[in-house]
Amino acid sequence: MPTMDQIAHKPSLTGSPPPPRQPYRRRRIVWTVLILFSIVFFFGAPWEFPAQGFSSISRASIVHLVRPPGWVPDEIYGLLYFVTRDDGRVLSHDAAVDPKKPMKLTVYAKGSGNWTQRVQVLEEKYPVIVFSKTYCPYSKKAKELLATYDLVPPPKIVEVDLREDGDLIKLILGRLTTHSTFPNIILRGKSLGGSDDVQSLHDERKLKPIFEQGGVHVMGDVIGTEG
Repeated sequence: MPTMDQIAHKPSLTGSPPPPRQPYRRRRIVWTVLILFSIVFFFGAPWEFPAQGFSSISRASIVHLVRPPGWVPDEIYGLLYFVTRDDGRVLSHDAAVDPKKPMKLTVYAKGSGNWTQRVQVLEEKYPVIVFSKTYCPYSKKAKELLATYDLVPPPKIVEVDLREDGDLIKLILGRLTTHSTFPNIILRGKSLGGSDDVQSLHDERKLKPIFEQGGVHVMGDVIGTEG
């Protein structure tokens, strides 16, 4: 009687050895793992821009061009709208203007108006606004740095010391951004900080992607984290 080893090595009737069996179980395990990984990757990953330079940088918090009906902007937009107008209006101390307290948007623009449309036009025209002082070396340094980025649209420079309401602007801006010195660089209603802050972001190659995430084109020969 033949042994098990003899049976296992018995040639086939055709004279050729039997074909090796496919590792079906192993392939099934590999495919199961790949399918589970794909599900977790596509449906479980938090798809938003990483926080760089300042908090809450994401598609929702930076790109504000589409807003829900009835949206009312924060006071910072009222101030930005006011200082970028060319009608010569200035703020003055009265019952409605107290720089230490929140103020209504009607202080910055007569009538309620369509603020969603106003902010959209403001951010399309001036997404970057720099509050500066003409004699301040830190303001000069920040403006020179931003010039190397060749931003499109270009930054709107507000020289606070040349305004009659400069002292009021300084107090209001400090309250709204918690940054009370100059310069103060604003991107779509959010403060990037002052000269040292933007210089640090530049040195870390984070400033370029921040501008690009904010919808500002960087035409200058600068390098970002993606480079």
